[in-house]
Amino acid sequence: MHNSYRLVKGKPRCISMLHPETAAQYGIKDGQDVKVTSRVGSVVIAAEITDELMPGVVSIPHGFGHGRKGVKQKIAQAHAGVSVNDLTDDTLIDRLSGNAAVNGVPVKLEVIEPKVINLETTDSDVDSDIDSGSAA
Repeated sequence: MHNSYRLVKGKPRCISMLHPETAAQYGIKDGQDVKVTSRVGSVVIAAEITDELMPGVVSIPHGFGHGRKGVKQKIAQAHAGVSVNDLTDDTLIDRLSGNAAVNGVPVKLEVIEPKVINLETTDSDVDSDIDSGSAA
């Protein structure tokens, strides 16, 4: 289903949904990249601020990570997103069923500050940092 343009067109679905209070607590703005980290891994994903969840909850409703090496589905790869499996903790077990707990994974949030680009820097300014005696 992820390799069908008809099913992936429109606004990006691989986002991290946050309540406005949670976003304000971390200084996260709508559309800003955030790093979501669990015990086992982390992903960088755009934030969507919404009051549709409770404060303190992070929701990544879609995320399959089709951008990995070896993926041969061009449309899915072009809309890769992140893989929520990179956050799923293999030690979390649902007590009642004994199954792996793939929801309710504790995570930390970190704001990814946008890179500042100095438009007055020229290519020659960057090249001046290169040792001229080491040319090949």
